[in-house]
Amino acid sequence: MDLFESLTAKIANKNYKIVFPEGTEPRIIGAAARLNADRVLKPILLGNEADIHQIASAKGFNLAGITIIDPATYPSEGFAAMVTAFVERRKGKATEEQAQTILKDPNYFGTMLVYMDLADGMVSGAVHSTGDTVRPALQIIKTKPGVHRTSGAFIMQRGRDNERYLFSDCAININPNAQELAEIAVESAKTAELFDIDPKVALLSFSTMGSARGDEVTKVQEATKIAHELAPDLAIDGELQFDAAYVPVVANQKAPDSKVAGQATVFVFPELQSGNIGYKIAQRFGNFEAIGPILQGLNKPISDLSRGSNEEDVYKLAIITAAQALQTT
Repeated sequence: MDLFESLTAKIANKNYKIVFPEGTEPRIIGAAARLNADRVLKPILLGNEADIHQIASAKGFNLAGITIIDPATYPSEGFAAMVTAFVERRKGKATEEQAQTILKDPNYFGTMLVYMDLADGMVSGAVHSTGDTVRPALQIIKTKPGVHRTSGAFIMQRGRDNERYLFSDCAININPNAQELAEIAVESAKTAELFDIDPKVALLSFSTMGSARGDEVTKVQEATKIAHELAPDLAIDGELQFDAAYVPVVANQKAPDSKVAGQATVFVFPELQSGNIGYKIAQRFGNFEAIGPILQGLNKPISDLSRGSNEEDVYKLAIITAAQALQTT
């Protein structure tokens, strides 16, 4: 079954509400109209209602039945409750007066809707930077117990046979330490399962099972040990070079006793530089579709679009975000 057919079936009849802070962006409006028409989920658009309807009319988008909220004119009683909840959540890091200003920002407003269970997830980033999307999530939603950092994974999919892998972290952490890398590995396995990928997790390196030495190798070795302690039932191994993780013949030569080598489906990169380069090489040279980044490790799903995304990307990431809500509701 196609990934999105599978995900749509999982979230069918859940009526998940996904908020889009960039409600006046045509790509967002078009995707929201499709999601609503297909009855996949219930979109919430943030922005000036007149502006949103004007853009929708010009593009031929039907917004009937879609909730539109303008943070600037949100009912005073509801906004006061949001301000109080935000101040309590920030634990002294924001005054009530500061909160009233901060929550006019659509990303903060949308994140608070998720935090207050008025929405089940949020999709942003079509016009905002990753920092603008992730910062409110880290301050308000925060990471799950036992997880110190959020991370960004990509589903890499190719061909009609649904060849599918997970690459992480390719979006957030510049140089995670061993503990953080272990947590990324465990969270990546959970993400893989949600998207019908049997998780066999390879922690990647330029070394395989001690074939090279260096601080970078030691970090991955330590991360593998920690990951085993965090999730002893998961198939996780490292350190592995990519060919040893992916190619059975190479695995038999370099890591014959590994239960992951040669059959890995989840690839955890040692730092952001190699992760970002790696997924883009697979995307451009290998003709893989790169779906994401999917933010992992948060208490509730917040998703970050690429600013180069199109309407189809928004549509798909909204479905992914709703599917992530299955793990938190």
